Amino acid sequence: MTGTESLKEQAGIAACQFITDGMALGLGTGSTVRYSIIEIARMIEQEGIEVAGVPTSEDTRQLAEMLGIPLLEIRDAGSLDLTIDGADEFDQNFDLIKGGGGALTREKIVALASEAMVVVADDSKQVSTLGAFPLPVEVDGMAWDSVRDGISDLCPGPVALRGGEDEPFVTDNRGYILDCSFGPTISNPLDLESRIRAIDGVVEAGLFVGICDAVVMASQDEVSTLVKPGGRLG
Repeated sequence: MTGTESLKEQAGIAACQFITDGMALGLGTGSTVRYSIIEIARMIEQEGIEVAGVPTSEDTRQLAEMLGIPLLEIRDAGSLDLTIDGADEFDQNFDLIKGGGGALTREKIVALASEAMVVVADDSKQVSTLGAFPLPVEVDGMAWDSVRDGISDLCPGPVALRGGEDEPFVTDNRGYILDCSFGPTISNPLDLESRIRAIDGVVEAGLFVGICDAVVMASQDEVSTLVKPGGRLG
């Protein structure tokens, strides 16, 4: 395991410090939060904690089932205690861009159903202004071209169909993803999210505003925990 990968593993494990016995958990998607899921399975087996998880993607569902983590459907879980997930970018306000893995709609549904959200990330994801990472937007597959035109009125850079027209990326919800090149210009993510979601054919935007409460961050030398002032974990 490389040094970077080892720190990602440490961050994924450190995020589990917020878990207590009896919790209903949102289980995120991505390479870093995968280590959190492995740690949850260890805590169940070796420490005897009783938790249940709601997966945010089919990949996460398969991993959790393989590791023996009890699972719930979101419609049966009601309010969740905590979600642990990754992010493609986060800013000083703990606002996020998510969706690089294509699971943004389920990720947001689960995060909004949770009492708190912890993000696991490396320090390359920390930015002063969101948008260098192309903003993913999930759209109805039958309306992607008209949605692209609508978003292009808002976006200063290209709006690209992920995978291209011949082999578009298809989400777990059977939607498509548009990757929108705003550049580091998203200074008001709440307003942009509202404007994008108002476009007919948009399923969900990959802006997570006011949802994240802490970031467990792996840097070159250490793992640190950043807690949002006034947040639900403060």
